[in-house]
Amino acid sequence: MSTLKKVYIETVGCQMNVLDSELVIGALRKQGYDLTHTASEADVILFNTCSVREHAEEKTYSSLGRVIPYKKWNPDLVVGVIGCMAQKDQHQIRDRAPYVDMIVGTGQLAKIPALVEEVKRTRQPQFALSLGRTDGGRDVVESSFESYDPTRDPTMRATPFQAFVRIQIGCDKFCTYCVVPSTRGPEQSRHPDHLLAEVRLLVDQGCKEVTLIGQTVNSYFYDHGDGRRTRLSDLLSKMHDTVGLERIKFVTNYPRDMTDDLLDAVRELPKVCKYLHVPVQSGCDDVLKRMKRNYTADYYRDMLARCREKVPGVAVSSDFIVGFCGETEESFQKTMDLVHESKFKNSFIFKYSERPGTKAMDRYPDDIPEDVKKRRNNDLLFVQNANCLVDHRAKIGQTLEVLVEGLSRHGERSDGLIKQYTGRAMTDHIVVFEGTDRLIGQTLQVHIDNASGFTLFGTVLTTETSGSTGQPIPMPRAATSRIGLKLV
Repeated sequence: MSTLKKVYIETVGCQMNVLDSELVIGALRKQGYDLTHTASEADVILFNTCSVREHAEEKTYSSLGRVIPYKKWNPDLVVGVIGCMAQKDQHQIRDRAPYVDMIVGTGQLAKIPALVEEVKRTRQPQFALSLGRTDGGRDVVESSFESYDPTRDPTMRATPFQAFVRIQIGCDKFCTYCVVPSTRGPEQSRHPDHLLAEVRLLVDQGCKEVTLIGQTVNSYFYDHGDGRRTRLSDLLSKMHDTVGLERIKFVTNYPRDMTDDLLDAVRELPKVCKYLHVPVQSGCDDVLKRMKRNYTADYYRDMLARCREKVPGVAVSSDFIVGFCGETEESFQKTMDLVHESKFKNSFIFKYSERPGTKAMDRYPDDIPEDVKKRRNNDLLFVQNANCLVDHRAKIGQTLEVLVEGLSRHGERSDGLIKQYTGRAMTDHIVVFEGTDRLIGQTLQVHIDNASGFTLFGTVLTTETSGSTGQPIPMPRAATSRIGLKLV
């Protein structure tokens, strides 16, 4: 029988959490753990949590309830809650799930292997949390949020050729609806040399595309202390020289930090994807003011126009919150108008819900009925979907460079003869096409033949043709797609 210890992890939330899970599993592997996808056979069960929306928190509590039988069957089982919810709600977690052995905040994840062993040794609960924003001076609070980026673990990625790279942690924007400044601490940018070394490591592991992530990624700024300063545009330029790296993305951007030097870098560096995700949240100035977004709708319009002028053909996506405190029908119509005119590639639309610990919950009543929020969500989605269809139909007849990610969701026919694969263009558009497993991980030229509101459909092209027929043939090369965590 194998004596290898097993760890199971569930992850909810953003790309930061996905990366955190990869890093935690990588650290536990060094302690002799292997990843399992079956919670009942695990020696350690971890829940990497999100506090941005109430639904994510309730999903975690529901999952925690399901491990109670496992604790009865295996008294040595270690159950841990980690991440944003752990940082914000340790007392509530202990009240609602007293059988949890370990609660670890976002800035203390490096301690998880040691904490697991301490639980096993003492059978006593272990807690590791960073300081609150008002629990000390900025330097002291910052130091309690460690930049935790150890050796990477390729098996924890959705594909072996795509990876996230955290270039900053924390946030200093303090939007009134958001808990991130509390759960992830002050904004801190990582040293560019460390980031370049990490990208080189990822390329050595087979990565072709890296996505740079941060709460407001275009706020990245590293002061070397000797007069040198590194902006995101500088970092992109340095990463661009990495041999073997094909693509660089970065998300999520803050409108006021969309500088001309950054847009120039996106335009001039061929490996940088021509795609920008820039949340606006609302088209109404009154709502934006209550959100403390620190810009107006017209400022966003001007920023968007500058992006499209500086980077011809750039695709831009956005985020919206509907039903925020005090949002009138007139306010919502302004958001509808902004979405209609802005022609975003796509938008992520959320219904507002109060989050404990935010300024909005303290200052403004949640005065929009749930049925109104739902209607506004659907109305805004209708406008965005119409824009998506127009945008996608305009791509018909074009040939796009596509990085093949794997089988599409409905990719395999019942007879097994034809498979459909999916990948993304340099503008982040999703493209589906027929092919073989040898295409996975390859960057191909795909001619777009058709489009829906969600997907482009195309045919793989190469410079070679199949015999006398002159028909395009797929580009060969083997690769493997592996899923390394349960993302819920």
